[in-house]
Amino acid sequence: MTNRHLVLGAVLIGVGDANGAGLWRHPDVPATASIDIDWYIKQAREAEEAKFDFVFVVDSQYIDAGFPPHHLNRLEPLTLLSAVAVSTERIGLVATVSTTYSEPWDIARRVASLDLISRGRAAWNIVTSQDPGTAGNFSRSEHGDYATRYRRASESVDVVTGLWNSYEDDAFSTDKSAERFLDPAKQHRLDHVGEFFSVTGPLNVQRSPQGQPVLIQAGTSDDGRNLSAEVAEIVFSFEPTVEAAAQLKADILKRSEKYNRDPDDLLFVPGLSVFIRDTDEEAQQALDAAHDTYPTDRLLSQIKRIFGDRSFADFDLDAPFPDIDPTTPESLSGAAALAARARENGWTLRQTLRSMIDHWAWFVGSPVTVADEIERWYRSGAVDGFNLFVQDPSDWYRFRTKVVPILVERGVARADYSSDTLRGHLGLDVPANRYAVARTSNP
Repeated sequence: MTNRHLVLGAVLIGVGDANGAGLWRHPDVPATASIDIDWYIKQAREAEEAKFDFVFVVDSQYIDAGFPPHHLNRLEPLTLLSAVAVSTERIGLVATVSTTYSEPWDIARRVASLDLISRGRAAWNIVTSQDPGTAGNFSRSEHGDYATRYRRASESVDVVTGLWNSYEDDAFSTDKSAERFLDPAKQHRLDHVGEFFSVTGPLNVQRSPQGQPVLIQAGTSDDGRNLSAEVAEIVFSFEPTVEAAAQLKADILKRSEKYNRDPDDLLFVPGLSVFIRDTDEEAQQALDAAHDTYPTDRLLSQIKRIFGDRSFADFDLDAPFPDIDPTTPESLSGAAALAARARENGWTLRQTLRSMIDHWAWFVGSPVTVADEIERWYRSGAVDGFNLFVQDPSDWYRFRTKVVPILVERGVARADYSSDTLRGHLGLDVPANRYAVARTSNP
């Protein structure tokens, strides 16, 4: 394995995602942040200055009035990141694209285009889309169950990566005195026929300096873990403790043996939020105050979405968590786990709602305390890095200017880039073109 540093990603969420729904009120955040390309470019450049590996743009294709502010009015990821690509030089660019509501040819072409525009800095965050309501925006009567959507996702990734192999690296002439622009023997049709897709190919986009975009997968259901084991190069998760992160990593690596994956080819990068002040006490007090003012109606809207549009508004907030089936087809993947935690801990509905504010890793304290916790998780081997949610601008500033230098001094984070591509940052090999390999193996 290449000698890797801590992987650092930055999730850009404009005016506030589910756990930062009040961010739009912050005096230093433009009310138009989620549609302001200059705001995204500014944050990407700040992340690049701190030598982050990538910026990460999430997406969804269904909303109602109860969704978080950032969901209601935001830019499409690939369009956004194409603009960021020409305004940055080294930082990776992660775009979320759904396999359920996009065709493989379209995914392959659009993400490969970003990879060329950025000269090898693109990654695809593979999702199957959570919200059942999305079906209605794509002329469909149903969303499909988990098993079906993940089978489709697996086949979609297979087709997309196959299309990314359409051209061998020297298929096009770089010599203007050559007789032809293309060597046709080095252009390849795919001719895929499967359960969900029939795609001929070839793709009309060549490979980038990193060969093909990096593959990221975030599902942690049983089907999601299988997909990560099969195709992911980065596993994005929301594990709240180092023990849970270690268990997830061990489970997915065990599953990956079925696909003959090299364990060094899978990186585990959970989500992270931070609250940073001069002292631990000040940070904890600030976090408690923020939690106390978090609007209950926003949490009720959030849990309604998780439980497949089932309203909790009529339940007593201080009574035990209601006996509601979390396994309906409309419920999201986190519903069953949330209900199980509530019942196991004997939480009231109010306590359950409060737990939703920080259900992934939150590191709270002074810069040294936050750096200590990052180093502890990293050196334990449970994670390869963190995907930081960029929320309060002051926390974002303190993380970049105070926490990262501590990690650099300790030899955990990089002091500077040593590569121009995202694969180079991550220590991942450039995938060889499958047809060139076959020609070399069997001339």
